[in-house]
Amino acid sequence: MSHTPGVRQAQKQKTRQALLDAGLRLLEDQSLSSLGLREVTRVVGVAPAAFYRHFRDMADLGVALVEEALGSLHAMIRTVLAEQDGAQERIDRTVEVVAAHVRAHPAHVRFVARERHGGVRAVREAIGEQLALFADEVAEVLPGQSELTGWSERDAHMLAALYVDHLVMTASAFLEATPEEAERIAGRARQQLRR
Repeated sequence: MSHTPGVRQAQKQKTRQALLDAGLRLLEDQSLSSLGLREVTRVVGVAPAAFYRHFRDMADLGVALVEEALGSLHAMIRTVLAEQDGAQERIDRTVEVVAAHVRAHPAHVRFVARERHGGVRAVREAIGEQLALFADEVAEVLPGQSELTGWSERDAHMLAALYVDHLVMTASAFLEATPEEAERIAGRARQQLRR
């Protein structure tokens, strides 16, 4: 009975997620380039060879963590951008969503902040690709704002990239902030994004 394809697939997915979770937990205090495969498999309780059934190498695990960390944000950001009418409301709601995401997923945010300029090229590139997708999504909305009437598509995209970069910095600042500091950070972020 335990050898049915559905059960095997579920167990495989469970092990893969356990490896991702263990990697993320271990990355709280170190960078991906210093994390060893054996450390991850030891936490999960599987043989090191089992790791290779799920990931080619540690960089592949890191790329999967990037997708897990940033992939879910796309739908949220698209919703915020589509639901809000004015630039000010859009900025306020985006900062709220980023703050809530940091509170809900601090380990993912810490991982992205640390690895964005870290030592593993494939992970840096995956983060860059995800952030570029965010900028593309923001750039699609910007031309419809009256404040940007007459802006070229290139200029709107440059502004979108700056907007996304600022949100990443804001998310990083939220990580270690107390509730009072978080409110000040949110206020500064809203103010700077409105400029």
